Amino acid sequence: MSRPPTFTPPPCARPRALATTRGTFAVLEGQPAGAVRGTVLLLPGFTGSKEDFIALLEPLCEAGYRAVTVDGRGQYETDGPDDQQAYAQDELARDVLAQAEAVGGPVHLVGHSLGGQIARAAVLLDPAPFTTLTLMSSGPAQVTAAQQQKIKLLSDALAVMGMDQVWEAMRALDPPEDADIEGAGAGTDNGRTDGRTDGEDLRRRWLRHNPAQLIATGRQLTVEPDRIAELAAVRPLPKHVLSGERDDTWPVSLLDEMAERLDARRTVIAAAEHSPNTDRPHETAQALIAFWDAQY
Repeated sequence: MSRPPTFTPPPCARPRALATTRGTFAVLEGQPAGAVRGTVLLLPGFTGSKEDFIALLEPLCEAGYRAVTVDGRGQYETDGPDDQQAYAQDELARDVLAQAEAVGGPVHLVGHSLGGQIARAAVLLDPAPFTTLTLMSSGPAQVTAAQQQKIKLLSDALAVMGMDQVWEAMRALDPPEDADIEGAGAGTDNGRTDGRTDGEDLRRRWLRHNPAQLIATGRQLTVEPDRIAELAAVRPLPKHVLSGERDDTWPVSLLDEMAERLDARRTVIAAAEHSPNTDRPHETAQALIAFWDAQY
């Protein structure tokens, strides 16, 4: 679970409801003070939310990029049904196409982890709305065996326990220093003093996720096929693979190989792990800006 540094958006951004042909989504929208160079759509990962990109909004706006970060259906402040079928990857990908249309494309698409695989699926359905694609800490296929086991434990718990009970169980099991585990919700924060989000914000976010969404998307992470050859064939679409220098969800060496297969720009953020957007937001923002600026 990513730990955003705060749940309060910077002055350049505001929360709003994004109405689309597939429903209304909660977003944070960052607006540059001057001319707009481009629009960015950012998709969070498993157990995450739009706030995972909150530290990127100010530097992106200062560079002239309008940035819209989204809670997908069933994530945090976007409602979703209790039917797991509603969270099939194809459905979530069609949501992204509708979001891109609503914000006014073409857009630079960024997906973190699970969000990267949903972004990939959206591009494979229709690449036309997208100027570029950045896969952030998002691998070519299923997550590691260790993460698959954690996701199974989480899904089993969600099937028989309430969200509040699962939260307390995660707090008891996971050491607080484990900030970024894709599956079983590590990264609970119990009174940190290092400027990171406190545990109540994270708990509130967790409780508002729809468990059907978590079970369905968790399953996707454990069975996702390798679709890199399909994605590589989507041209012309500049691609970017960005990650931290360590990652326990997909090995960094696998991300290196994926970038080669995609003929993509490759960025490794030093001193960052699975969530460079929260671990090293300034460096991550500068890497994204450099990639987008190179397209103009």
